[in-house]
Amino acid sequence: MQQFIAFAQENWVLITLWFTALAVLVLSENRKAGQSVTTSEATRLMNHDDALVVDIREQKEYGEGHIAGALNVPMSTFEKRASELEKYKDKPVVVVCKMGSTAGSVAKTLKKRGFAHVVRMSGGMMEWTSAGLPTKKGKSA
Repeated sequence: MQQFIAFAQENWVLITLWFTALAVLVLSENRKAGQSVTTSEATRLMNHDDALVVDIREQKEYGEGHIAGALNVPMSTFEKRASELEKYKDKPVVVVCKMGSTAGSVAKTLKKRGFAHVVRMSGGMMEWTSAGLPTKKGKSA
């Protein structure tokens, strides 16, 4: 630890630049991905605001366990099937993927298409299941 402190004192310019670059990277990634919500916020949106959950994982992963009522629109077919979501433009939409990293691009696309309230669930289904929240098995309805 003393070596790190000595290094930081001798190279404070490098340390400052490193933290600045890290902050810019984090802000940039957050801006690209759009607004995110926690699992508890997503649950509130589903229960109180009748939010639509769009699960963008492939059908096999979706079938192994998904949020009840979630609509499966796999990322691989999203551009072709996005028109199916048009009827939900005025509803809140929660986009879910496996780990929360790819849902941002779909959320951004939906916003460009005129959806009023689109968010991504941070941590994705991995966070949902690790929180012990219920999942349903089987194919999309």
